[in-house]
Amino acid sequence: MNTPLSVKSSPSASVRRKQAIWAMLEGIAYLFPSLILFSIFLFYPMLRTLYLSFYATDHQGNPVQFVGIENFVYLLKDANFLQSAKATLLFVCYTVPASVILALCLALMANEKLKGIGLFRTFFSSTMGMSVAASSVIWMFMYNPSIGIINKVLSLFGISDVQWLLDPNIALISVAISTIWMNTGFTFLVLLGGLQNLDSSLYESASIAGVGYWYQFRKVTLPLLSPTLFFVTTVSLIHSFQTFGQIDMLTKGGPMDATNVIVYSIYKDAFINYNFGSASAQAVLLFFAVLAVTFLQFKFGERKVHYQ
Repeated sequence: MNTPLSVKSSPSASVRRKQAIWAMLEGIAYLFPSLILFSIFLFYPMLRTLYLSFYATDHQGNPVQFVGIENFVYLLKDANFLQSAKATLLFVCYTVPASVILALCLALMANEKLKGIGLFRTFFSSTMGMSVAASSVIWMFMYNPSIGIINKVLSLFGISDVQWLLDPNIALISVAISTIWMNTGFTFLVLLGGLQNLDSSLYESASIAGVGYWYQFRKVTLPLLSPTLFFVTTVSLIHSFQTFGQIDMLTKGGPMDATNVIVYSIYKDAFINYNFGSASAQAVLLFFAVLAVTFLQFKFGERKVHYQ
């Protein structure tokens, strides 16, 4: 005679609720150290900046008078801020496409199975190991109109000395070139990792079918690499909006504010002119500008991303 199997009763609603609460508290306990650090170094400065943007401040950064949106209205009418916004947009347009395309070309070359290619991979990614300050000093000497190697090379072709960092027409481009060189190492390494994770059987099938290299690149490589390209483009875009170190080292925002991007303008207003209210308002505008650009990037750019 078969004995009935005992059925384990499911826990009551109150027991399940207690288990869920304990699980949540356990998760919060693990996250608590990170939440403390984020609160001190991220959330509080962000809220403090937003708060100060509505006030006129003294030289210590203490709010003295509520001015509402006057700081923002003044900035949108200020020729210097509009020049900074223009310089920032131009800088982003110069650096982001060029650095991504250059890194992609280098990654495609370094992904080939050639003898000694590991040495070139090391060279291409070496800029990751250099600080912005050290890299800027190198480019400062290279751009020097008297002893710089760039002008020395140009003189061999009969071209007179170029004032790379002193000419308002080319100073921003000069800083952009150095920035592209600095950023290429990281972008190259990420793209190379993406290329090496692609399914090699697809290329073998394409080769058997007699498909050429460029067709493989357009129809196989780019679609499969699109998530990685999307990632590096988004990161490069945000990083370009936040550029500061090389501007400070190479040009100090000059000449004639040609390289005075918004981040450097914030620095000058806050720590040189002690106008913390205006600097906070600029920081808020920059935050929402980057947020809008990132949103548009995800809204329209992600449509062309093919996830496996």
